[in-house]
Amino acid sequence: MPRQHYVAAIDQGTTSSRCIVFDQGGNIISVAQREHRQIFPRPGWVEHDAAEIWEAVRAVLDDAVGGLDIAALGITNQRETTVVWDRLTGEPVSPAIVWQDTRTDGLIRSLAGSEELFRERAGLPLTTYFSGPKLRWLLEETPGLRGRAERGEVLFGTVDSWLIWKLTGRHVTDVTNASRTLMMNIHTLAWDDDLLAVLDVPRAMLPEIRPSVEVYGHHRGIPVASALGDQQAALFGQTCFAPGETKSTYGSGSFLLMNTGHEPVTSKHGLLTTVGYQIGDAPATYALEGAIAVTGSLVQWLRDNLGLISSAAEIETLAKTVDDNGGCYFVPAFSGLFAPHWRSDARGVIAGLTAFVTKGHIARAVLEATAFQTREVVDAMDADAGLALTSLRVDGGMTADNLLMQTLADVLAVPVIRPVVAETTALGAAYAAGLATGYWPDLDSLRANWHRAAEWRPVAGGPSRERDYHYWKKAVARTLDWVEQ
Repeated sequence: MPRQHYVAAIDQGTTSSRCIVFDQGGNIISVAQREHRQIFPRPGWVEHDAAEIWEAVRAVLDDAVGGLDIAALGITNQRETTVVWDRLTGEPVSPAIVWQDTRTDGLIRSLAGSEELFRERAGLPLTTYFSGPKLRWLLEETPGLRGRAERGEVLFGTVDSWLIWKLTGRHVTDVTNASRTLMMNIHTLAWDDDLLAVLDVPRAMLPEIRPSVEVYGHHRGIPVASALGDQQAALFGQTCFAPGETKSTYGSGSFLLMNTGHEPVTSKHGLLTTVGYQIGDAPATYALEGAIAVTGSLVQWLRDNLGLISSAAEIETLAKTVDDNGGCYFVPAFSGLFAPHWRSDARGVIAGLTAFVTKGHIARAVLEATAFQTREVVDAMDADAGLALTSLRVDGGMTADNLLMQTLADVLAVPVIRPVVAETTALGAAYAAGLATGYWPDLDSLRANWHRAAEWRPVAGGPSRERDYHYWKKAVARTLDWVEQ
């Protein structure tokens, strides 16, 4: 293979599209970013314009790559967002329905009798989060669409599939994104006829399911050589290639993924079973995932709604004005609790208030809420997988908060480690594409690129750690059954 110098990754996210170019050492060479509109036509509805996203991706790809010599191009994407387009014209036939959208709530309730089938075959709970119900809604609510779908005139895909089709002309998706549709059998890695029948989705409109690490086609001579859902890409970028290795991405919400090896682990403790990645023809690697709805957005709430801080960075300074939480615990169940509870009836509480509590204690309780929610998910992962967490690799904007990272280490009783390259989602897509094309020879070469920038080791004593966690769980219990149907 002629020597090429760089690998590019398209990171198509919920609010923006980026292209990042990396060198062989995993260092960032160039970055381009463009935001796209968030469309809210009704309460609970969230839409994107897939054509606008494609234009943004084209622009950032051109801007970041410029005249650079690119060996491979990888894709990582917002998961579950649902796109349907015309096979001949390539134009979207409707707005894309975004992963946060809840318009399928009534449909989900009507399918309640099939919950066990979806859990067993797809590894997922039956919720509005996933793509299949969104696609069913479009088929029912868009005049003439079902007939066109049955004739193969329109195509379905998550955002990875849409971009690969626009870049290469192939209608494919990868196993990680397919595992978020409620339509793929997690065991066979194929579309499941029984799940399709329950959702009433025509097979003719579905993409071919392919490995995450594979050359799908070429764009302007560049191999398009990987696709990974964003959280799986972060797992890959953090080089969590061994069972038990776990990463957590801290943004507005947080996502923990644990590598569980080559067998899917069915969760009995409120987690999602998902595909972590698949390299070529090798067996798929699976993961357990815990999604936490509110972490960084709680700090934003403290800033924007209460005005206790004027910038997110001030939370650490305010929290350091006190030595502990003063007996105050904050459970941010603003729209229910995600993993491991999955309780939509919960609402947020601040518990343990006394006249002693100051805004400093509340600030500390806000940071501790992220740590305690993480521990709930980690405990569930340990129970499901039988693999005790030995360290946690972290990324995302909240990792700049040193007090939070130390609190996390103390609450989990394991080291918390942040890598040098924080853009782990794009890096994971780049690693996968480079692996598919021989730019990097093997997983060991990717591990060699990983370097820690900071590490926090637990220092808090066991008794206080367990006491605080006990009171946190008491506070969680007080959030439940608040919303009465």
